[in-house]
Amino acid sequence: MVNSGYAIFKDKRVLVTGDTGFKGSWLAYWLYHLGADVYGFAHSPERDYDHYVMIGLEKHIHHRDGEIREYSQIHDFMKQIQPEFVFHLAAQPLVRKSYQEPKLTLDTNIGGTVNILEAVRHTPAVKVLVTITSDKCYRNKEWCWGYRENDELGGKDPYSASKAAAEIVYSAYQDSFFKDRPQFGAASVRAGNVIGGGDWSADRIVPDCIRALQTQKPIELRNPNATRPWQHVLEPLSGYLLLASRLYEDPKQYRESYNFGPDNREIRTVHDVARELISVWGSGQISITRKNNDPPESGLLHLNCDKAHHQLGWYPRWNFQKTVEQTAYWYKTVIGGKDAESVTKQQIIEYMES
Repeated sequence: MVNSGYAIFKDKRVLVTGDTGFKGSWLAYWLYHLGADVYGFAHSPERDYDHYVMIGLEKHIHHRDGEIREYSQIHDFMKQIQPEFVFHLAAQPLVRKSYQEPKLTLDTNIGGTVNILEAVRHTPAVKVLVTITSDKCYRNKEWCWGYRENDELGGKDPYSASKAAAEIVYSAYQDSFFKDRPQFGAASVRAGNVIGGGDWSADRIVPDCIRALQTQKPIELRNPNATRPWQHVLEPLSGYLLLASRLYEDPKQYRESYNFGPDNREIRTVHDVARELISVWGSGQISITRKNNDPPESGLLHLNCDKAHHQLGWYPRWNFQKTVEQTAYWYKTVIGGKDAESVTKQQIIEYMES
């Protein structure tokens, strides 16, 4: 088992914002599998083949459609359900979209985080808050070593800037309101690029690859040599769950920020991901299609996770090959007609037993 703390969630009221999104739906389903009483707050699913829809998550949790940018909505919902745990994942998660809609991105990722923090401040029932931002909250200097939790925050694009700002806002609430609150623990977490079954977002490498493989078209890569800390979606989620359980047991000791990413030996390029997916899929081609009007992308980015290793005892369980295999298996079998919920459940159980 990765973590005996999983048992702590049984029969607990847990709120997941962004539960209709890719990471949020996996987390909400995992918590349901652990016996938690799960509540979700997010926009309605964008597509009828989103992971949330395909696994029938609405049958297992209490979901409310809502707008994270409207404080009264999330405050009223939190007041009604009185959650003990809050995982804040709701966000505008796409870098390229942040260039197209910078105000939406900033309003959602900064203002939405403010609204969650304020709602938690006024909900005494909440014992644990985990705020999820991104590895892109760090000012990327293209250096060859991983970013630590105390490295400089910042971002050249609206998405990265919004995540850095969300971290600063979180830190202000921690110091101003949360650090002396009795029996309450809060932390922020930053994860690398996650992949896994059920993600259909635009301008993400795996969904783009799967769409190309489905239609037997070449996979188009804009920046094939860019490296990212690729990890299966279950890896950082296991870290969030472990951290939440530790915060519940000892709020003061773990009240910090943590990175969750793969071992540095598992860092791969975008080209490596596409080639491995093709290998597992059994067919496919790659085309390099860099365009002059493409927005800039970081070339080198990874995280130092020593803090999570030493303070939490968290380590990634699946290497790069296993991560891509599990991801490709989900898409290939579900597209082939297998029940998406059963595949998702199977992978969660396999991960917990690894």
